[in-house]
Amino acid sequence: MQLQQLRYFATVAEVRHFTRAAEALHVAQPSLSQQIRALERELGAELFHRARGNITLTDAGEALLPLARRILADTETAHREVQEVARLRRGRVRLGAPPSLCASLVPDVLRTYHARYPGIELLIDEGGSRDLVRTLAAGGLDLALIITPLAVGAPALATTELLHEDLVAVSDPASPAPTRRRALKVADLRGLPMVMFRRGYDLREITTAACRAAGFDPSFTVEGGEMDAVLGFVRAGLGLAVVPGMVAARSGLRVTPFDDPRMRRTIAIAHRKDATPPRAARELRRVLLEHLGVGESGPSREASGKTPGITGR
Repeated sequence: MQLQQLRYFATVAEVRHFTRAAEALHVAQPSLSQQIRALERELGAELFHRARGNITLTDAGEALLPLARRILADTETAHREVQEVARLRRGRVRLGAPPSLCASLVPDVLRTYHARYPGIELLIDEGGSRDLVRTLAAGGLDLALIITPLAVGAPALATTELLHEDLVAVSDPASPAPTRRRALKVADLRGLPMVMFRRGYDLREITTAACRAAGFDPSFTVEGGEMDAVLGFVRAGLGLAVVPGMVAARSGLRVTPFDDPRMRRTIAIAHRKDATPPRAARELRRVLLEHLGVGESGPSREASGKTPGITGR
């Protein structure tokens, strides 16, 4: 049974005339009659009483007509639904991002994307990079902004580097500056009170590793917070924190860069290697690369702490 045959049958049933039905369908009348006969042979029953000038449905035809109309309507709906998605009129994207990027880069990208595709639902999962990698690998996300390189034993992900971002120290402007020099060295953090993120944050791991490489363990006055909480603790004068330059630029806090070697992180966009992201997600990835001016092969871009945007070298 073919959809074309059901469409021919429903049209003849509606107009009760083979020639007029053929004209409405823009097909030759003999071709229409042949298809109706083929449908009847397949079903094993005549569908029409064929009297000259008087075409009526048989009992079999009466039974088939509502089913045929439902099938044709469902087919039209399916076609329309698929076209809506294919043209990015509807759908959803699940994006994961660290809180620091949700507070800086992500809003601008989502604004551009939503303006182009207002029918696409955007679901954001805010979390640490390691948590996002696990969620992405488990199929809970379409895309994730993560910190690279990935840890040893991480799941197989396809990644494209987006930018290299300097980390800076932020402190309460009303408190003494952490140094009299223009910039800090990591060794200058020895003994300074620090506010630290919860475990699982890459910023915690990067800062702790840099301090230990300089020969000391950092001193935490408060630890365990998310980004907004950490910035709040710094504003309260509880200590300084090491944060991304893009976040520092919006924080209203004193910003002190690090001297060479600088502390920095590399941000990448990732998806599973074994699954192609849906088209709506691929388009979000394209908008993100376009926003940053990054090619498919990766960046030569750096995030500056001077402005919330992205600047080149």
